[in-house]
Amino acid sequence: MEWYQKTVSQVLEDLSTDPTRGLSSGEAASRLAKWGDNRLTGKKREPSFLRFVKQFTEFIILVLIGAAIVAGALGEWVDSLAILAIVVLNGVIGFIQEEKAERVMEALKKLSAPTARVIRAEALMTVAASELVPGDIVAIENGDHIPADCRIIESKFLKVQEAALTGESHPIEKTTVHIENTVALADRTNMAYLGTVAVYGRGKAAIVATGMSTEMGRIAAMLQEAKAEPTPLQKKLSEFGRFLVYAAGGICALIFAIGIFRGEDTLDMFLTAVSLAVAAIPEGLPAVVTIVLALGVQRMVKRHALIRKLPSVETLGAATVIASDKTGTLTQNQMTVRKLYLPDKEVITVSGTGYSPSGEFFSGSKAVSPKGNPNLVLALKAAVLCNGAELREQGFGWEVIGDPTEGALLSLGLKAGLERSTLSGEYSFVGEVPFDSERKMMTTIFKDIFGAYHAFVKGAPERILSLSTSVCDNGVKPMTPQAKREIDAMNDEFSKEALRVLALAYRSSNTPLDTRNIHLLEKDLTFVGLAGMIDPPREEVFTAVEKARSAGITPIMITGDHKMTAVAIARELALFREGDIAVTGAELDGMTEAEFMEKLPFIKVYARVNPEHKLKVVKAWKARGETIAMTGDGVNDAPALKEADIGVAMGITGTDVTKEASDMVLTDDNFASIVSAVEEGRGIFDNIRKVVHFLLSCNIGEILVLLVASIVGMPLPLLPVQILWTNLVTDGLPALGLAMEPVSPDVMDRRPRKKTEGIVTPVLLNVMVVQGAFMAAFTLAAYAYELYWKGEPVQEARTVAFMVLVFSQMFHVFNCRSAWSSVFKIGVFSNRTLNIAVATILSGQFLLIYVPQLQSVFKVATLGLDDWAIIFAASVQPLVLMEIIKAAAPERWKKRNGR
Repeated sequence: MEWYQKTVSQVLEDLSTDPTRGLSSGEAASRLAKWGDNRLTGKKREPSFLRFVKQFTEFIILVLIGAAIVAGALGEWVDSLAILAIVVLNGVIGFIQEEKAERVMEALKKLSAPTARVIRAEALMTVAASELVPGDIVAIENGDHIPADCRIIESKFLKVQEAALTGESHPIEKTTVHIENTVALADRTNMAYLGTVAVYGRGKAAIVATGMSTEMGRIAAMLQEAKAEPTPLQKKLSEFGRFLVYAAGGICALIFAIGIFRGEDTLDMFLTAVSLAVAAIPEGLPAVVTIVLALGVQRMVKRHALIRKLPSVETLGAATVIASDKTGTLTQNQMTVRKLYLPDKEVITVSGTGYSPSGEFFSGSKAVSPKGNPNLVLALKAAVLCNGAELREQGFGWEVIGDPTEGALLSLGLKAGLERSTLSGEYSFVGEVPFDSERKMMTTIFKDIFGAYHAFVKGAPERILSLSTSVCDNGVKPMTPQAKREIDAMNDEFSKEALRVLALAYRSSNTPLDTRNIHLLEKDLTFVGLAGMIDPPREEVFTAVEKARSAGITPIMITGDHKMTAVAIARELALFREGDIAVTGAELDGMTEAEFMEKLPFIKVYARVNPEHKLKVVKAWKARGETIAMTGDGVNDAPALKEADIGVAMGITGTDVTKEASDMVLTDDNFASIVSAVEEGRGIFDNIRKVVHFLLSCNIGEILVLLVASIVGMPLPLLPVQILWTNLVTDGLPALGLAMEPVSPDVMDRRPRKKTEGIVTPVLLNVMVVQGAFMAAFTLAAYAYELYWKGEPVQEARTVAFMVLVFSQMFHVFNCRSAWSSVFKIGVFSNRTLNIAVATILSGQFLLIYVPQLQSVFKVATLGLDDWAIIFAASVQPLVLMEIIKAAAPERWKKRNGR
């Protein structure tokens, strides 16, 4: 039997404690030794050195380290050091990112109350929260952080804000009554949990769980168990690296075997094979991809998305499902009055969202002035004066101090120009009877300037209606059975719209009204209206949901709120449509695994769920091969955020725990920013693919140059130092220019790419082979012309080949800006960064030729004008040929295979 299912006496008996005496000091010490400190513990972290070493365990990095060792062994120290510098740079960047990411437990610990007021040996004392044990009796007041999981044994109007744990948008009134049935965490009204905050009243509670045994501790344990999986990009790069290595190894072995078969010198053929390996592996790729992602992070910051883990930039672009929390993510997390019902049968709708006092009043489609409607003014006065909250304007907007429901009523009054400060000249406060669960109402008493007393009342409609004997309908009129039926019907209608409904009433008297005699005070009331309120959707979310759907992304809602409320919000956002299913956590528990997986694509709303349910949903979508992004702001969202392919936390309302568990933080808490981030992520993947397209097609060209030369018996057209210069510098800078390509306008009109889709598709591979063949053919043609036709020395012919290869790659980079669109259609000068990179490389090539010190390092010769004419004529051909192919390609082909 759970603690909430036990009576207070059973709880005290099972805990062997007393509500007035508490535990003795000796017993508390004994239990502390048995149960341990009331702290959240984390797994022991690996030493920093070991975490740094692990940065170098990726396959392609190990290959690069091996290449550096071989180059060093052959005496090519410049090559070796250059490769090692790239490897170390990647390791340092990765280590720094990881150090920033693992702070979840520290954030959880911040939620623990540092001290608590506890009864021990019949005395109320303050002790460190870490010293609390099961059986301790704690005193709770407004503003206190709940220090552990506890069972309420005494409540004086106690309310606890549990949004961070359960997703419930309004404070929960606590009771001592036991609950017979099994209920969700959010419905356990006789329990209070670690990490939540008392916002009203006072009470006593018996601690039933501490430390890692608490609900917060269970979340901490789930966070530790959730393993960080490689992102799709990391997986594809790893696969890509293995493919390159195996392909390069096969080609090298083939060339080596051909050379030995032809009787070539073994050492010469080994050097040739090593040169081929250097040519085959794009050494600069890891560094370029890291920089591409870092540039994407900077761009995303401008779009209100802060990326905490670099590969997550691209992962979001692959998202096929966005599982979003409701409260504070899809909605404002600010209660707002939307409708008022007045006794004259008029329904007033109210515009505006959140606590902001901007909005208007409408009767039908016609705007009405509150001051011209006495019934409305009286209802608004009751809403403002029967209120214990306070509204304040902060830098990021308006916030409520106190109950969110009362904040909504204060905002309603401000929209009509009514606030307590202005009404204080007309009414002076006398007394208050706070809300409690038995009466289900709150009453305040005021005295007006004429000496009359007025009791303003708000509460549950059925209770207010049962105590009302009259209605205010252009004057006080008797409450008739017909009027009651009409008010009941409107209450039902508001409830069906998922509005939380409060009734407003008042009572006037020429004699003093006394708060000490509640039964005499709260009778013969005059009913003045119903107020229907809800935590409304964010205005920008409507467009964001529509845009997500058009991009092939399935949005779903996962919330701790009630099913009816969740479905109403989801319908309004078009997130829940005909044929969709909504389930509660309890219904989810009742499903078999097979039944759940069958219904999964149709379930768009999950209500009344706990952290385990959220994890189950995330894992289920991942099991279907989908890439899921989970958004949220509460502590209850943290385990699912960490388990998801990408976790998205809210920056303003999000807890530290959620932010630390996430991959990305939205700095404006705007759901629309998620869609912007998806768009940016897709653009980044496009740019990574363009970079890989450029680098690999260039490397294919280099391989073919060396392969063909070896087969036909030509001297090596390129030396290892020239190949490395080409791979690291002349390829690297233009690749960074490609990374700055703007996002394609149609990027959100495409379906998300599949998890199985690699960086290099079969079509792209064919294109790269063709382009590499073009560059190799013209490089070898120029080399052969210089070496055999003109009879130039090998060094000069090799210099021409080196220049043709580099220059043709500089022209080729413009081919890579789009698979099938002409560079002249895109705009030759539209990417300024790329143009600067190309100009820099071309200038650098001239320096290699004409600076003596560089000539000796790169083993090049001085060239004449006729040589430069040949270089230019040969180098531009790959661009010309690809422009012809792009122009001839059918439009249907371009649309299916383009980007």
